[in-house]
Amino acid sequence: MKLKFIVNIFILFIVSTAFSQENLYTSITIPENLKQHANAVVRLNDVQITLKSSSEMHIVEKRIITVLNKKGNDNVDAYAHYDNNVKIKNLEALVFDDLGKEIKKIKKNDFKDVSAVSGGTLYSDSRVKYLEYTPITYPYTIEFNVEVTNRNTAFIQPFIPIDDTFLSVEKSIYTLSCPEGITIRKKEKNIAGVSLEKEETTNKIFYKVKNLEAIKPEAYSPLFRDRIPKVMLVPNEFTLEGVQSKVENWNDFGKWMYHDLIKNTHDLPVTTINMIKNLVKDEPNDIAKAKKIYQYVQDKVRYISVQVGIGGWKPFNASEVDKLGYGDCKALTNYTMSLLKAADIESNYTVVYAGKSQRNLEKDFAAVQGNHVILNIPSDEENIWLECTSQKLPFGFIGDFTDDRDVLVITPEGGKIQHTKKYSAEESLQVNKGNYKVSNDGNISVHVNVNSKGIQYDNKYWLETETERDLDKHYKNRWGYINSITVNSMHIDNNKNDIEFIEDVSFQATHYAKKVGNRMLLPINVLNRNTHVPDRYRNRKLPLKVKRGFKDFDEVEIKLPTDYKVEALPKNITIENKFGTYKTEVIVKDEHTLVYTREFIINDGEFPKEDYSSFRNFYKEVSKQDHAKIALIQKK
Repeated sequence: MKLKFIVNIFILFIVSTAFSQENLYTSITIPENLKQHANAVVRLNDVQITLKSSSEMHIVEKRIITVLNKKGNDNVDAYAHYDNNVKIKNLEALVFDDLGKEIKKIKKNDFKDVSAVSGGTLYSDSRVKYLEYTPITYPYTIEFNVEVTNRNTAFIQPFIPIDDTFLSVEKSIYTLSCPEGITIRKKEKNIAGVSLEKEETTNKIFYKVKNLEAIKPEAYSPLFRDRIPKVMLVPNEFTLEGVQSKVENWNDFGKWMYHDLIKNTHDLPVTTINMIKNLVKDEPNDIAKAKKIYQYVQDKVRYISVQVGIGGWKPFNASEVDKLGYGDCKALTNYTMSLLKAADIESNYTVVYAGKSQRNLEKDFAAVQGNHVILNIPSDEENIWLECTSQKLPFGFIGDFTDDRDVLVITPEGGKIQHTKKYSAEESLQVNKGNYKVSNDGNISVHVNVNSKGIQYDNKYWLETETERDLDKHYKNRWGYINSITVNSMHIDNNKNDIEFIEDVSFQATHYAKKVGNRMLLPINVLNRNTHVPDRYRNRKLPLKVKRGFKDFDEVEIKLPTDYKVEALPKNITIENKFGTYKTEVIVKDEHTLVYTREFIINDGEFPKEDYSSFRNFYKEVSKQDHAKIALIQKK
């Protein structure tokens, strides 16, 4: 009895200690619904931003997060950026064990201090201090405190209470204060249904949310950033590297960028201007001239990140790129623009969110956005978009890095939101034309010519620079469902004029067809078998989104083994639905020759979550039919 009494007193002491520390430093006090699907729980995130003027901003942040397991370490986010305009006034972290006892204190000088950009950067004035902590046990809690001042006011930290999957939030507070005379524009997204408190006065904007449960990711769903609660804020008057501006819409923003950041950087030497004029003098039209200039840029310069001054927004002068032969996306785009201008060809500097996720600029909220720059050439038919950092991409092809998204086109008259090229399923075409011969032992000898366009071109053009060894490995992986492949020949042709990637490959494989007694089972689809089936979800939460469509067409001639004849052929199949089309046909050409054709189309689009099961079943059926077999029987 005495031991039991002591244990109860000890438990009571632990619980009371945990609750005495505002319930934030021990996992014991985390509500059960916030633990579900969570690797970490933000106990409190309190951000206080004071805009002292259009050229000075003060930020204080306290973040308390309980890490439940090893995967949650990535959510600690204990770091602070600084540069010539951003100064860290205070930086510290406190570490607590699972019972809420402080076990470590990390001061400013104990944080790691590194460049804030990748190794591909030539030089940069942007750095970051970050916490490097290796826990002994889980769960544990970190309190992170940071205070900075910033002379750039163009970037106001948005209110994003939950910024990752498998992360839940107990409480998040955001306060923005500003003096009279400064107007704050804001845009709220996805706040309906959120437990939200907000207050707004002339000088203050306040948000508070509680109990946001962790989001479990689902395949084929809309972008995470497009689904989470978010409030974007920007002052109408701001300063960027000492350059002041007043912006209320994208037209104003474009004028500011062109006249204050871009206009005075087109200083090509006279010798270069004359050289460009001479280079294109015999070309029949502006498009042909632009192609030749684009090729000149690809041959002359190389991409390297250079991030100094003006927050990485102002391009280096064209004369510098012309002399040095390298630059970042801003510099190379601006250089190409300057060369086109020398040939009297209009083009426009364009800001974009680059990446495969097809992220749009907020077209109804003008603010500093984007992470990349490309070039726009206006056309009466279809706008031409140029990726000026690539030495490999064909003229007018942007691929999945900047396709199908809203971007900001900068002109002398102002900025305007436009949409980049969208590659339809019909344009993203792969055509396999081939043949294979089956021996009496079940071995196969295969030859195929593959022609790829659109996004399917984008998936393959990089093969042009691969070594023979790497190509051999690539093709063995592509046809990984076939055992014992030996690649006999490989020839590739990157046709940049027609934007087609052509592969001509021959290979052989032993014991592909299975012999059972006097029969042989031959899987008919050698060259393009679908092995992908989307993940299953018992209780789908999110809509279905297919980002990009494609079309495959295969035509393959099959030479059957001389000692066998056909006993049974797979049925011809036609499946058509909202998600796409699948068709196969087997034609008997003669006693020893079959022709197999296959068409598989996937449509892009967004569908309700209730359609996901049907979409998955469509892929399952395609996979099943792609494994169909011919039954052969030995001749008597």
